[in-house]
Amino acid sequence: MKFATLTFLFAYLPLTLLIYYIVPRKARNFFLFFINLLFYGWGEPVLVLLMLASIAINFIGGYFVEQNKPDKRRMKIPLVLTIIVDVGLLAFFKYIGLIINTFNMLPLPDLPMINVSLPIGISFYTFQTMSYVIDVYRDDAPVSRNPINFGTYVALFPQLIAGPIVRYKDVADQLEHRVESIEQFNRGVKLFLVGLGKKMLLADQMSAMWDAIQATGEQNGIIGSWVGMIAYSLYIYLDFSGYSDMACGLGNMLGFEFLKNFNYPYISKSVTEFWRRWHISLSTWFREYVYIPLGGNRCTIPRHIFNLLVVWFCTGLWHGAEYNFILWGLYYGLILIIEKYVLKKFIDKLPGVIQHLYTIFIFVIGWTIFYFTDMAQMGAQFANMFTLSNGLLGEKALIIMCRYGVLFVLACIASTPLGAMIYNKVKNKGWIWIAETLFCAAVLVLATALLVSHSQVTFLYFRF
Repeated sequence: MKFATLTFLFAYLPLTLLIYYIVPRKARNFFLFFINLLFYGWGEPVLVLLMLASIAINFIGGYFVEQNKPDKRRMKIPLVLTIIVDVGLLAFFKYIGLIINTFNMLPLPDLPMINVSLPIGISFYTFQTMSYVIDVYRDDAPVSRNPINFGTYVALFPQLIAGPIVRYKDVADQLEHRVESIEQFNRGVKLFLVGLGKKMLLADQMSAMWDAIQATGEQNGIIGSWVGMIAYSLYIYLDFSGYSDMACGLGNMLGFEFLKNFNYPYISKSVTEFWRRWHISLSTWFREYVYIPLGGNRCTIPRHIFNLLVVWFCTGLWHGAEYNFILWGLYYGLILIIEKYVLKKFIDKLPGVIQHLYTIFIFVIGWTIFYFTDMAQMGAQFANMFTLSNGLLGEKALIIMCRYGVLFVLACIASTPLGAMIYNKVKNKGWIWIAETLFCAAVLVLATALLVSHSQVTFLYFRF
């Protein structure tokens, strides 16, 4: 991954941008489609065939949905068939192991295990293609009549492998009529480097801090155990939001505008607010294509509770083929139900700082469930976080906290809008371009140095 990241930064990306702006405007989507497939298939070329199949199935599905308008009954046939194929491919490549393991728990003859590689980003591009066909059916998006443009949309490399989930209706016009500009390109470079800095300079350091604290296990004490989980919480936010920033920045460099995927979720004062700010494209997808079709909140209370549990079961399952992800999703479903029907009036009367601490407590517990796929290890972590049997703070945990203390504080600050607020106050100053240039250069140099020195670089959400 280290070599691949360096190759991307200093070879693939510069060459792609250079050729993209050299080729005639009418040929740019064709070039992007080709370079997207090259990017995706670099590690495992055979996976390109799966992506091409997904592109073809949904392009054809959208075409037949459009052809059968205005007969709703006939329109449903290609819609349902396309969704079945999409869900079937996702279930086979991502969940076949979980399905077999679950089946083998039944008092029936065991099924043999099937080992298949998880295609990178399959959850993201499958949700994109499904949303396209559904939106064509709803008349919320125009049907694509150009397979190259549609293929470019599905395989667009900036957000292909870790989001955000881009709906076709949001970029349909951009695919055909975008006008690139120097101002937009410049904004994209800055946003990309902000994301790179989040990832390399902060997220990876919080990951290292969490790994170090986790390694000391029961010696951490309550404080050390909580600090470790907070470090992991910072890591998962900075890693994923950093990649989303990079994706949006790369999109800007190519003339695209993607919707914002994170809006400082860790400043939230309720779990409901947290999920309006976290992974916005995924929350929006489930709201539009699962929650509202089930009836949303315009129904009886029991039905609304059922709708929420279904959505959060699916949200947890989307994140991975392990039982802890399902538990994580249902945990948030139950919290949101309790918050809405029991705690809302009480929470609203609390001081803002208490509301914030309550939300931090809830999402740190959530990330604990999210991290541990082994239930015994999860139980041990909770025991370390809620019992005094190991003391308040272990010596090794204290040493680790001191070692990463400055970076921990910087990561906390980077999770708030403080930096953006300061920048917005000075962005019109005459000297700001100097500060921006120095900042971008510093991030690039430091990130490159870390890439060269580190043996491994990973993006957490690549596995989804």
